[in-house]
Amino acid sequence: QVQLVESGGGLVQAGDSLRLSCAASGRAFDNYSMAWFRQAPGKEREFVARINRNGGTDYADSVKGRFTVSRDNAKSTVYLEMNSMKPEDTAVYRCAAGNGIWIMFPQGYDYWGQGTQVTVSS
Repeated sequence: QVQLVESGGGLVQAGDSLRLSCAASGRAFDNYSMAWFRQAPGKEREFVARINRNGGTDYADSVKGRFTVSRDNAKSTVYLEMNSMKPEDTAVYRCAAGNGIWIMFPQGYDYWGQGTQVTVSS
């Protein structure tokens, strides 16, 4: 089992920056790829970014160039640095851990945090 706890959400203005953290406990953190998903009201869960065990990254087109995912294996923590934020980034952000082949879909992950709310005002 892996337990994930997100933090760092909040209310920001368009153009601002925010950094989310996801602290993991339980099984060896560095065995897992880590991802961020988000879900806005009335919309499906959406892939945001992913970092694999070797540090390789993938991003959704909507955040590419603005968001950066990173991990600190010594702290068992994954981060999502969000810059040039837009109102359409407003959502609950959840981190996930897993090694499935569907890296951009929830089915690829076994463990999920509860989420942290991010709201971007225009």
